Amino acid sequence: SSNLGRTIQSVRQAVWDGRKLIRWLKREGYREVSVLGMSLGSWVAGLIAAHDPAVSKASLFLTAGSLADMVWTGRATRSIRLSLEPLIELTDLRKAWGPLNLENYAHNLARSDLELHLVLATRDKVVLPDLSKRLIQKLKDAGARPSVLELNCGHYSLAMPPYILLSGLSLKRFLSCADKSPRRI
Repeated sequence: SSNLGRTIQSVRQAVWDGRKLIRWLKREGYREVSVLGMSLGSWVAGLIAAHDPAVSKASLFLTAGSLADMVWTGRATRSIRLSLEPLIELTDLRKAWGPLNLENYAHNLARSDLELHLVLATRDKVVLPDLSKRLIQKLKDAGARPSVLELNCGHYSLAMPPYILLSGLSLKRFLSCADKSPRRI
């Protein structure tokens, strides 16, 4: 949303709800908890994983570090940028949405008891691949060893065969074993 505070508030509420659900699952006897998010949901899942030590695996589809940069450069968020641009510059938006920037939590996401899986679309016009790669580099610099699947598709075409099948198989492997080796397809 072009309402900066509302965006922070809604993502904060989503993270809070996710963490409450995890506490409930733990009380119900679940030992391992994994989170998955796609696109904007990947920011929510990433923030949950960064702040909740009960999360053992996080899979982030079509994500990047800076939500501000994604909104500023993405094709699908052009209308948000156009409404923000007369009022705020990108550097100020990065500061305002700093709490939503996964790069700021790279060390939290690099903790030894958290496994990370990222799926990127190399022709994504919503979450530009360079933004995703910047997050991956920040994670690696912090000591994380994420499993990364890069698919030659766009943001929305990830939902179509064969890409959805390849990403689903990658997710299945990630959740069923400790495979941390990078893949490129």
